[in-house]
Amino acid sequence: MTTETATARPAGRPRSEKAERAILEATLDLLGEGIGVSELSIEAIAARAGVGKTTIYRRWSNKEDLVVDALATLKAPMPELAGKSVRDDLITLLEVMRNEAGQVRTRCVMNIAMSESDRFPHLFERFRKIAVEPRRAAIKAVLARGVATGELRSDLDVDLAMATLSGSMIYQTKWGGAEELNEDLSARIIDQLFAGFAP
Repeated sequence: MTTETATARPAGRPRSEKAERAILEATLDLLGEGIGVSELSIEAIAARAGVGKTTIYRRWSNKEDLVVDALATLKAPMPELAGKSVRDDLITLLEVMRNEAGQVRTRCVMNIAMSESDRFPHLFERFRKIAVEPRRAAIKAVLARGVATGELRSDLDVDLAMATLSGSMIYQTKWGGAEELNEDLSARIIDQLFAGFAP
């Protein structure tokens, strides 16, 4: 391989990443405009992204896999946890949920996409594994750590506590209105529930 070939190859990668980003954004834009997963077509995504259908099919074998990857981009990466205080680490994890709920586009796309979960069970099972389960596992691990260190009750039902924390945030972000999404929401949820979680 010549030096020219070696240096030319990386130049193609940004174009590939640019096309992939355009495809994912086009998918989210169309969902955000109210097009359901069942009506969404590869043709429409390709037209919106400014790419050919073959460019999409080179990366995704079907529409459902593309939608999963597009939805996953709306989920922020898991934050670094300080590991010093169970309370602080749980607040950090809930803050991710609160911040996402404050983004109108994210809420809109998720609501539209999730409304068809019965019609596309494979899609939503994959999305759950990619985007939901890692967050649940992180909260569960912090709660289990709290039980082990004595920061939380020794008889705490960790699974139920995890569901209670997540459910409280989901309720507030979905039904509480924008005024409820203020900066102290995560801390208020944690402090309220810790009255029952603490030793």
